[in-house]
Amino acid sequence: MVRLYEHYNSQCEVEREGGEKQKGPWKRLPSYNRVLKYATGGVYLSKLIQSKARLFTRNIKEPGASFEYVLFDNSEEQKCVGILQAGHLLEGPPGFVHGGAIATMIDTVTGAHATLLSGPVMTANLNINYRSPIPLGSTVVLESCLDKKEDKKTFVTCKVTSSDGSKLHTEATALFVSISVCKILDGV
Repeated sequence: MVRLYEHYNSQCEVEREGGEKQKGPWKRLPSYNRVLKYATGGVYLSKLIQSKARLFTRNIKEPGASFEYVLFDNSEEQKCVGILQAGHLLEGPPGFVHGGAIATMIDTVTGAHATLLSGPVMTANLNINYRSPIPLGSTVVLESCLDKKEDKKTFVTCKVTSSDGSKLHTEATALFVSISVCKILDGV
């Protein structure tokens, strides 16, 4: 996981000739819904939602026991990458990650990506095809790519692979619908 983190993190800032640093093609994203602040009008919404949010994983005090992940975005390539290491509390079949935990991470990565592409969005459809189980404790890469945008709809695809890319664990397609700031505030 550290190797992959360093790979993407090193591309967030690149060194030019003469030692001067410049923004790279990738940007590290903050965790959970703090990514919302990067969308139009998102700073206010992020603070409001964060003040009322109670994500279940915040109650787990043991490091590495559940979702350990980091997200990176490349706006030029219209890609978002998540690096995940699933802890023992996410076990489904003995020794493997629960399908619901995989779905949660796919929704997290594709949702963050769609938010950066289109502003505040909600998941309208998430279609997942599980290809091979993910062993607990292994590191996987979730790669979200823009498929197309139509009016308020943002279509993305996602694949979950082993850290070296040699094994496809899961494929998914997702549809996100842009929502107005008023709709978000009504629900808070």
